[in-house]
Formats: sequence, C-alpha cells, structure tokens
Amino acid sequence: MTDHVDAFTKQICEVIVGKNQAVKLAVACLLARGHLLIEDIPGVGKTTLSQALARSLALAFQRIQFTSDLLPADILGNSIFDRSEQRFVFHRGPLFSQVVLIDEVNRTTAKTQSALLEAMEEHRISIDGVTYELPEPFFVVATQNPQHAVGTFPLPESQLDRFLMRIALGVPDRASERAMLLGMDRREMLKELKPVIGPRTLVEIQDSVRKVHASPALLDYLQDLLDASRQRHSTGLSPRAGLALLHASQAWALMHGRDMVLPEDIQAVGIAVMAHRLGHDIEQPGRSGRTLADNLLHSVPVP
Repeated sequence: MTDHVDAFTKQICEVIVGKNQAVKLAVACLLARGHLLIEDIPGVGKTTLSQALARSLALAFQRIQFTSDLLPADILGNSIFDRSEQRFVFHRGPLFSQVVLIDEVNRTTAKTQSALLEAMEEHRISIDGVTYELPEPFFVVATQNPQHAVGTFPLPESQLDRFLMRIALGVPDRASERAMLLGMDRREMLKELKPVIGPRTLVEIQDSVRKVHASPALLDYLQDLLDASRQRHSTGLSPRAGLALLHASQAWALMHGRDMVLPEDIQAVGIAVMAHRLGHDIEQPGRSGRTLADNLLHSVPVP
C-alpha cells in the first residue's frame, strides 16, 4: 500500500517541481478524507496540483470559477420543469464530481460560500427537501487569493474549519524553476499523466488510514495541544480540529510506512492543520495563525 502512495506522490512531484513537502501534505489531506485550501499568489501551480491529483487517480474532475455574482444553484444544481414528464427534474451542478477545484473561493459572497458547508462536511446536499449523495471519494481543493487582493471576501470561520489543511506552494527555488523553464509545458505533462491507482484502491487506502494506531500517550500529546490553544488564544482549537489533526497524522504515518502515529507526525502536519483555525485570534491580531501554531508545537512538551 505504501508503494502505491509513494508512486502516486512521486508522479505529482514530477509536475509540481521543488515543492515536495507541499505535495506530500496535499496527498495526506486526500488520504485523510479531508479538503484542501491553497492560499497563494496566481501562477504558482495551484490549479495544476489539483488536476495532477485527479488524473493520477483516474477521478472525475470539475473546476468551478468563483466570482462575485455566482449563486448557490450555479454549483449545486437546480430543478427545471420538464414538459414531457410534466414535473420538475433536478439537474446536478458541477459539485457532483470526485475532485472539485474551487478557484478563488474568496471572490464570491458568503451566501454562495455557505452552500459548500453541508457538501464538505457530510458529502451530500439538500435541495427542495431532497437529499443527494455526492460521489465517493469526494475531495475539494479550493484556491484562495491573499486577503489583501482586490475584490476578495474573507472566508467565515465555519467555512475555514471545513478545510482539513491550508497550505501555500510559493515560488520554486532557482534550480527547480530552471528545470521547469527547460522542461515540458505543464499542460502537456498533465495530458500525459497516467493513473497510478484507481478510485477503489484510493478508498481502501483511506479506510486503512483510520486504522493506524494512536497510543494513549500520543492522544495525551494531541489533547495537550488542544488545551494549550484554548488557554492561550481566544479562538482555540475545536474538537473537530482535534479530529482533523489526528486523521492527518494517521495519513502521514501511513505514507511513511508505519502502522502507528508518532509525535513527529503531528508536528509534520500541525501547522497545515492548525494555522487557519488560529488565524482569527482577536486578542493577538498582529500574529498570523502560522506563528501561533508554530509556537504551540514548540512549547507543548513532546512525550
């Protein structure tokens, strides 16, 4: 199973050069059945990463461009009257896919952003009193412009909490950028990508993630992090954040060929899981969520 994950991760890293750590975090997020938020400037490979993930897993892929005039029905679907059947028929929107790229998620209003909450949490949507199940697996990758960009709406905390991780790709180092300049066009590389593992195997790996053992001492350490966040910050980590940290750590352990979680696994994924959940601390407005998360990981004793 680890061989499958290694081959899959290696193929993604061949497309997204010089960003191995970010790619591994994205893979861990997928294996943990979470959703991924990528916050960065345009042109660093956010869309390419999501497409490479989908193609390497033979998953159905949809891209939704969020704009200020987008309505919930534009992503969920709507009911249209069918004259031949004399009834309303529901036409599914682009959200009904296995990998959904939501481009520039913070360029639309809170009304449309809130339409994603049920889908991301329960993998289903409810319209006109009817519940529709979303495909399995279901993975949302959202890109977000920096908040100082023109025409953006800040994501509400409830929306941010639905993302298991938030990462940034950043620009590649000089050597990686030179390799990209001299290499094949990224769009051509995407066309040539072959599936490494299929959807059924992916679901089996996701099931195995939840079986990775977490010892009582490890859970004590995780709860110490949660307790410290609640004592120090006005917006401490919620129980959902604790589950997210555990599942991400289990995925990281499995990716590295282990059947039990170590404190190092929590530290490896900790900033990506915790930073966006601590970024709204009204008592420390000048400090970023990443700084707050990093301080937690360095100050809470490791068992």
